[in-house]
Amino acid sequence: MKRTNRLVLLIGVFLAVVAFVLIVILLSGGNNGGDGGGARVTPPPDLPTVIATQDIPLGATITEGMLTTETMAQTARLPGAFEATSQAVGQVVRVPVTAGEQITTGTFTSSEFFQVPPGQRAMSVQVDALSGGGTAIQAGDYVDMVLGLTADAFPVVEVSPDDGSIQVVAGLNSTSVKLLIEGMQVLSVIRQAAPPPAQGGAATPSPSGPTQPDVSETSTALVILSLTAQQTELVKFAQMQGNITLVLRSAQDFFDENGEPILPVPAGTTGVILKTLVDSYGVLRPEFVEAFLPEQSAAPAR
Repeated sequence: MKRTNRLVLLIGVFLAVVAFVLIVILLSGGNNGGDGGGARVTPPPDLPTVIATQDIPLGATITEGMLTTETMAQTARLPGAFEATSQAVGQVVRVPVTAGEQITTGTFTSSEFFQVPPGQRAMSVQVDALSGGGTAIQAGDYVDMVLGLTADAFPVVEVSPDDGSIQVVAGLNSTSVKLLIEGMQVLSVIRQAAPPPAQGGAATPSPSGPTQPDVSETSTALVILSLTAQQTELVKFAQMQGNITLVLRSAQDFFDENGEPILPVPAGTTGVILKTLVDSYGVLRPEFVEAFLPEQSAAPAR
């Protein structure tokens, strides 16, 4: 009986040793990832990445000479980074780019965050779809400001010689329009949604399509402009006294074919009043028309 128990004990120890060895072999094969059939982790491949070869100013149009490509690990690439220069060439830079910086989708997207150029001032102007070029104005664009003044700004008065009283002369057109400031660069655009319609009123119609921006007359935007000190005074006066409109300019007026900034020649406009339209553009003056009514015969007596 004792011999049987000893034999069973030896068999149990042997089986335990065999199981332990098998477990060690299996675990070693999984960790080594070799011929044992274990899974091997493959790192993601490096990708070409578009890099700026020079500083690119705000508002410049990307050219082939401004870019190069470098192979980078995916962990080092920024979100939205481009793989080919053809994806970026021809697009307008909406944020300043420094040499060596990756070109991403954010490079061509307007942002509420901006940098004020040295010596300049940032000033906001509120416009709507009619006075701000619709919804086309973006960061980096160049605009001109047109000022319109109505008769309230130019009252014509008559002084009575008897008592010295002053009376405004009615019936005169004192409207004046002038291209006030040229070539202001837009630093940022903050778009504001149109207010909801009044209770019971119909919503303002907007263009069809899910990606179309709101261009209703009630939509507004804050356009942040880069101005000199003198220009800030002009803009503030125009905001307080008159009606302003921002006119969108072509980027080719401010950058050459290599993307280098240039200074355009001022337009030198004359301004417009009613007399200008009559004298220079042939607008006809209204004339008094005298009508002669036929003589009516007397009614017969009854």
